[in-house]
Amino acid sequence: MWNSFNTADYAGMIAETITLRGKDGTPVRAYYSRPITNEPHPSIVLIPHMPGWDELCREISRRYTEHGYSVICPNIFQRFDIKTPREAFKTCIEAGGLVDADVMGDVEQSIAFLKAQPLSNGKAGVIGMCSGGRHAFLAACTLDSVDAAVDCWGGGVFADAADLTPARPKAPIDFVDNLHVPLLGIFGNDDQRPSADEVNRLEEELRSRNKDYEFYRYDGAGHGIWSLDRDNYRVEAAMDSFNRTLDFFGRTLK
Repeated sequence: MWNSFNTADYAGMIAETITLRGKDGTPVRAYYSRPITNEPHPSIVLIPHMPGWDELCREISRRYTEHGYSVICPNIFQRFDIKTPREAFKTCIEAGGLVDADVMGDVEQSIAFLKAQPLSNGKAGVIGMCSGGRHAFLAACTLDSVDAAVDCWGGGVFADAADLTPARPKAPIDFVDNLHVPLLGIFGNDDQRPSADEVNRLEEELRSRNKDYEFYRYDGAGHGIWSLDRDNYRVEAAMDSFNRTLDFFGRTLK
């Protein structure tokens, strides 16, 4: 939990950008943070959100590393050229959005990289915010290498036929029967994507299939609860939900 460390213990990390082989061998830049330790430890893939591969993603990667995780945050927007995060995001949207198959391939290769490291304990979770939450849910349903998943206010899990595109040919909920790992959901009750009704619907789909899930929902909070650079940051909801993710990953990955 936050501030639960022993102040006498050593703490150190390495955080840097590297290049991974993503889907079909495509070079993908990634932010890679890991603790300086000689002990085996678990890993996390942080899937970027719609504002892009930005400073918040790097900040959150380091937060998890402070708590003992190696973290890879792949630049899933790289296929739309290397620019500032918002410029790459804008180019992505103009081109029709991220391709689900590309993102899943990049996540799968990120997990393979993490699990191949000498000090990996063999377990890796996925987490994402906003569109990254949607991708985390999709990964939990479609990638065998995922050991636990956290969906932070991921919209678009449900989709009408009119919402489907070549980039997103199926809704993530269509794969829910294949969900094979524990799932944690973090949601603001004032959010509109996903709305409270959509979260209710998702919970009913999971409950009816006896899936292993737990949801935490926050009154007075909307979208982007952890976004330090936005007005919708909610400190109490942010800290409680971050601690929930630490507890969840501790139980499922450590």
